[in-house]
Amino acid sequence: MTFTQSRMLLAATVTVLALSACHPKDNAKPATKEETLATVNGTPISKNRIDMIVKQGAAGHADSPESRKAVLDQLIMQMLVAEEAVKKGLDKSPEVAEQMAVLKQSVLANAYVTDYMKNNPVSDDALKAEYDKIKAGITGTEYKARHILVATEAEAKGIIAQLNKDPAAFEKIAAEKSLDTGSKARGGDLGWFELGRMVPEFSAAVAKLEKGKITQTPVKTQYGYHVILLEDSQPIQAPPFEEVKSHLAQQVQQQNLQKQLDELKAKAKIEIAGAPAPASATPADKK
Repeated sequence: MTFTQSRMLLAATVTVLALSACHPKDNAKPATKEETLATVNGTPISKNRIDMIVKQGAAGHADSPESRKAVLDQLIMQMLVAEEAVKKGLDKSPEVAEQMAVLKQSVLANAYVTDYMKNNPVSDDALKAEYDKIKAGITGTEYKARHILVATEAEAKGIIAQLNKDPAAFEKIAAEKSLDTGSKARGGDLGWFELGRMVPEFSAAVAKLEKGKITQTPVKTQYGYHVILLEDSQPIQAPPFEEVKSHLAQQVQQQNLQKQLDELKAKAKIEIAGAPAPASATPADKK
């Protein structure tokens, strides 16, 4: 659930509190002593209610005694203010009634989504089938290379001449002379990468190299001049199934949920008269 949804949930909870505060004798069922954390003019605030709000992250912080106290303090104040609003008859306002209806609808919609996700888990067989489909679509090559980045072409040529005499010195020279602070401490190691991640000039040079070879001319890019050593290449590998299973389950569940929502919409009779008109401009807006 997103932060915005959590805020909506908190707002909806406050709305329920306001309603229960209007008729405490009719709507509020006394909680047990262990469950009640506070009462406001006879209306209880239960531990379950605090648990629900904290669980949804509506407090804005991790669960802690401090965050729970903040939620409780906020609910107490909101209940008091809501009671005053009822005394003034604000609950009869069409605008307030509309807002409360929207909040109720939002809570119910969120409850439906939560229930759907809970009662429609994705089977391992379905996950494996989705994994195999994604795996089959993975193509291309990834490369493992090192590089030395310097400021001038002359310096790069000098390094190439030195490496042609002593190829094993690549890591040492990279650590001493490379301007790439991200890789020089690793002897110029860039790890495994796809060509699309690199600037075009660098990618083109890597694609032409043979395994274990060094570029014989400096490769100029916007960053300077590179000397590149291609250590290895291989077809792009999909991560192991178990490594991505959890993320894949969430993805498939979201897709299934979207299909369910699309079906609900397709079956519904929806009539749209037109785009909502913008709110009328206030005198201040017209200035």
